[in-house]
Amino acid sequence: MLYDRAVINQIEEKHFNPRGWPHAEPVAGKLRSAGRGNTMFVGNVPRQLVLRHYLRGGLVGKLVRDLYVFTGEDATRCFAEWRLLKKMVEFGLRVPRPAAARYRRIGPFYTADLITVRLPDVRPLSAVIAEPQGETFWQELGSAIHEFHSHGVFHADMNAYNLQIGAGNRLWMLDFDKGKLMNPGTWQQETLGRLHRSLTKIKTLDPGLSFVESDWEALLEGYFAAAKSAS
Repeated sequence: MLYDRAVINQIEEKHFNPRGWPHAEPVAGKLRSAGRGNTMFVGNVPRQLVLRHYLRGGLVGKLVRDLYVFTGEDATRCFAEWRLLKKMVEFGLRVPRPAAARYRRIGPFYTADLITVRLPDVRPLSAVIAEPQGETFWQELGSAIHEFHSHGVFHADMNAYNLQIGAGNRLWMLDFDKGKLMNPGTWQQETLGRLHRSLTKIKTLDPGLSFVESDWEALLEGYFAAAKSAS
């Protein structure tokens, strides 16, 4: 178990189960913005927390719901994500502050859970684009993504649900499972391509959303302008 005493001064096994809190509610959202149903808001306002149980996705997830092969404590998904979030908070990046992480051994396997501080008044990008956003919005979004990349932050699943928009249209990022710090490389363009595919796909699922190619061009303009000014 890992936890930050400055965020949560006492942590017990029960706190990694929604029933261990006096208040718990599932994260709701359209399309995929609520995740796989494995994420809960726990605790009370003003400082609510987010409890996430790690679940497998894809074809493997149909056979093995939440078990991962144990190859060492530092390699557990929850510890790796907790430490990455802590480092990004120290960098001054807008990510959830990690509160606690826990894994449980089950023979050669383990299950994992993570608790973070709930971000105030944020909405997924997938919801924000229900209304048209101007060129400046997309340029600033591209610039904010570059800020993460300039610190070497690789997000394994940068999509329109994990990008959250807060007050002043500031970008926050969620869900750094399998994320890591990396040297500059082709991964930066690959993650941008993943985001573009995500936006195109949700526009197909909901044609009423406001996303057109000129929006993407404005995002890239902001991204590369930030890269140029940083060099």
